Amino acid sequence: MRTPDHFSNAGGAARLLAPLSVLYTLASRLRRKWTQPWRAPIPIICIGNLTAGGAGKTPVALAIGTLLREQNKVVHFLSRGYGGQLKGPTNVDLNVHTARDVGDEPLLLAEIAPTWIARDRVAGAKAAIADGAEIIVMDDGLQNPTLTKTLSFIVVDGGFGFGNDRVLPAGPLREPVADGLARADAVILIEPDTVGIAASLSTNAPETKIIRARIAPLLAAERFSGHKVVAFAGIGRPEKFFATLQSLGCTLVAQQGFPDHHNFSADEIMQLVEHAQMENAVPVTTTKDHARLTPEAKAMIETVPVALEWRHPEEIESLIHRLTDS
Repeated sequence: MRTPDHFSNAGGAARLLAPLSVLYTLASRLRRKWTQPWRAPIPIICIGNLTAGGAGKTPVALAIGTLLREQNKVVHFLSRGYGGQLKGPTNVDLNVHTARDVGDEPLLLAEIAPTWIARDRVAGAKAAIADGAEIIVMDDGLQNPTLTKTLSFIVVDGGFGFGNDRVLPAGPLREPVADGLARADAVILIEPDTVGIAASLSTNAPETKIIRARIAPLLAAERFSGHKVVAFAGIGRPEKFFATLQSLGCTLVAQQGFPDHHNFSADEIMQLVEHAQMENAVPVTTTKDHARLTPEAKAMIETVPVALEWRHPEEIESLIHRLTDS
C-alpha cells in the first residue's frame, strides 16, 4: 500500500478517523488478553515494529541471524510471508519458490538460513523446531500474541518515527507506542534520526533501551559511483533508497517510487529499462524489489546491496549472548 498523507498529519482525515482507531486499539488489546500464547522449547527473537509499512525489520533480522550463525547456532527464520499466496508452514526453497509464493522478504532471509513462512506462527515455529532449529528469529510478529517471545525488538525508522502518533486507520501505528514498548526489550533505531525519536523516547519512556544502527551500502555497491542511474523502489520509504544512491555519488536521471510490496508489471519494467537506455543510464532497484521481478526482468535490472551496521555492536551482541548462554 502507498502511505496515506494523513499518516504524517494529526488533523483533517486523522481526526475524523480517530474513533475507528479507538476500536482498533480495543480489539488488539482484547486479542492479546484472551489469547493463550504457546511457549516454544527454544528461544524466539521477534523483530517487530509499531507502524504499518517498512521500518527496516528484514535487514535487522538478517543482521541478528548472521550474529547467531557466527555463534554456531542453528537459526531458522519465521515470517508470515506477506504478499505470498502460500499459507504454510512452508520451508522456503530458493530453487522453487518465488515472491508470489512466499513474499519477498523470506527469499532474502532464506539466502542465509532456513526460512519458514506460516500464517499460523505457532505451526511455523513447530515446523522449524521439528526441522532442527535451535533458535528462531521472527521477521515481524510483535503484534501477534500466539507465540511467547524470549526477546523482542522494535525497529523504528529515524526518518519517519511514529508518524502522527495515531493508531490505524487514523495513523500508521499498529498499536499505541506505550503498549508496544511495554512488551519490548529494546528499540533498534535506524539512523539518521531526523524526527527526534531518541529525544522523544528519553523524555516519554526513559527506561527504553535504544540500540542505534544504519542501513549502509556494501562495498559491491560502489561500482555505481559516478554512474547515471534510473532508480525505482517499492518499499516503505523509497526516498531512503534514492538517498543511498546519492550518497554513493550516483546521478539520478530519474527516480520512481511504488507502493510497498508492489508487483511490477512487464510494461512498468520495460518503460524503466527503455528510459535508462535513452539516458545511457543503469536501471537499479533494491534487493527486496529485485526479488519480486520475473527472471526476464531480473536480467535487465541491477541491485544495490545494503546491510545493517550497528553503531555499537557490543550492545546487540551482549543481548544475544545473554539469551544464547542462558
